[in-house]
Amino acid sequence: MSNLKMKDAALIYLDRSGGLQKFIDDCKYYNDSKQSYAVYRFNILINPSDIVELDAELGNHILHHPLKAAQVFQSVCFVAIKTLSLIGQLQTETQINIVLKLTHLPPLPSYDFDICEFPLDYTSQRFYMMQGIVIAMTTITKYSQGARFLCSDEGCPFSKGFQYIRVHVPGATESSTVRNDFLCNLCSSSLQEDRKFRVLGDKQIVEIITTKVIHAFQGYTKNQPFRFQSLTIFLRDELVNKMKMGNEYKIVGIPVCVETSQTSVCIEANSVILCNPKVPLGISDNFRCLLSLTSTSCWKFTAILANIFASQIVPPGTYNLLKFCLLMSLVQSSDRNKELEDYLDILIITSDTLLVDRLLNFSINLVPRGIRHPVSTEIFPTLSKNTYGTGAVSIQAGSALLAKGGVCFIGDIASHKKDKLEQLQSVLENRSITVYIPGKKFRDDTDQQVTFPVQCSFWSFVDMDSPSRRNAQRPSTLIGQMDCSLIPSNLIEAFGLLINCNESSPCHPLLPSVQHTLKKAIDPEGLLYLASKQFTTEDFEKLLAFAKNLNVELSLEAERMIHGYYLSSRRIRTDSICGSKLSASALKYLVSLSEAHARLSLRNKVLKEDVLIAALLFETSLTLKYGATIFCVAPNALFPFEVYNEEYLEKRDLYLTQCQQQLQQFIAACAPGTAVFSNDE
Repeated sequence: MSNLKMKDAALIYLDRSGGLQKFIDDCKYYNDSKQSYAVYRFNILINPSDIVELDAELGNHILHHPLKAAQVFQSVCFVAIKTLSLIGQLQTETQINIVLKLTHLPPLPSYDFDICEFPLDYTSQRFYMMQGIVIAMTTITKYSQGARFLCSDEGCPFSKGFQYIRVHVPGATESSTVRNDFLCNLCSSSLQEDRKFRVLGDKQIVEIITTKVIHAFQGYTKNQPFRFQSLTIFLRDELVNKMKMGNEYKIVGIPVCVETSQTSVCIEANSVILCNPKVPLGISDNFRCLLSLTSTSCWKFTAILANIFASQIVPPGTYNLLKFCLLMSLVQSSDRNKELEDYLDILIITSDTLLVDRLLNFSINLVPRGIRHPVSTEIFPTLSKNTYGTGAVSIQAGSALLAKGGVCFIGDIASHKKDKLEQLQSVLENRSITVYIPGKKFRDDTDQQVTFPVQCSFWSFVDMDSPSRRNAQRPSTLIGQMDCSLIPSNLIEAFGLLINCNESSPCHPLLPSVQHTLKKAIDPEGLLYLASKQFTTEDFEKLLAFAKNLNVELSLEAERMIHGYYLSSRRIRTDSICGSKLSASALKYLVSLSEAHARLSLRNKVLKEDVLIAALLFETSLTLKYGATIFCVAPNALFPFEVYNEEYLEKRDLYLTQCQQQLQQFIAACAPGTAVFSNDE
């Protein structure tokens, strides 16, 4: 009686939810098809909240006994087909394969499947919800979705018809669906498969890690060994290719135990939902107050941010240019669907690698996907054999794809071999990586290739004080140019920003850094400066999370100034032999830098003041690469004074206003066809 009541509830739910009409449409497709079928597969969308409200017992069956619940819907659908004459060829109920697709699970702890907690429940055969980041995936292979068997004894009634239909159920291996030792229930003769009725489906295996593991790639365990374990997800049919490398997903599925060379827990996925990052609604009160106090200027707020940023690593007022660029790169990293060219890559030339390394490592921890590339692993995807014996090739993500929507810090560029640097250059230029899968090596008939978009910023540094570079350096004949001959010129060009971070310069006084280091050695956890107490690390995390999700657009005057500066720089850096030294990518860097400063200023519109900052940064980078031009920019143009107070900020604004006038004059002289209007005009 209880089973009959559940069937009645199932029919009512299908009718109310629109599932019955979809079922009738699917039946029409099968009935109109000229092909003969042994198995008719139907997906039924289930909203657990609605069905529990309709009938608690049926809802409980779906959540905790999904295989039995599928049988209830199977009976209902069979009766509907026969009553309404939907499929004329259908003979038995076993021919109907019902797959219940859940929209979600109740938000209760008992439905959470935490990879980090043991023991894992893989025996109850019920639904769980888990969340993780994709770190590996296989190519698509086939599996037996269903098969028809006949009794080998011709005198047996079951030697004909569709009495023996086997379909895949969650957790079943290939041999559970198709093998040669099945026996007839009527006469105990062996069963033989009718191969022309075998139904094949697509299958893909994906590996995920819990989001907590990301901390292991952010420098927390740099000097300590750590181990993490991935969880294997089986995707079948319509779920194939629904998960992308590096993305984070919520997965509803059934845990199963799979025995290969070793026993492991896997998940048979039922539904996959892309996780959207939480965007804070605002910034901290201290930053809001600071923004209000500096609202009269387009430059003061970001200058103060750079001045006080990372005071746990370096004293305020030191390394301001580097910190400024890091902040701009961080706000250009985002999980939202954005253009690939928006990312800001930074290459730092320094003789103080220890301090720069600490500063970069501190910075990547402020965004969810800041990855410090471990030297023992690969930056880009690699191939390996799949351990589940499916014949598929497993593609491992690598640090770059794991840093999707964030920053990949690859350390000293000299620690990477020549072929890896060539690969890095290609990725920086194209923002994608192609993995070639040789068929012969992995027992396949044809070669394959898979292309992945690379959606992260790259940070690296060059140690100019290393013995090999110190002995090989030669003085440059061009004003402002640095000798970077030991680094491939094309690789330097591929990085958006080249920054000279020299500790002995006026911008980086040595004494405050020494004092800071000694104080930190005595009190590692202490807050040495007032700025560290007023603007905490959590405040900066919240600020960056809010700023990087701002949607910004270029104003007309900003767009004109960007094009004017680009054309002017391209013309003055052109010679008759090599042509222009500026690539077409320079324009997208300028746009990205301008947008970054607008975001860091918490504005939705890019102004000409943002373009000035972008032009000064880009010109400083070009000067290091090729030497100075008539638009001569000082190395410390963005932070021209050593004293940091209110009077300094006013002087800096006046200085930048003069720089803006010089930029407009430079554009008018070298690219007169591009009009840049002043405020009065």
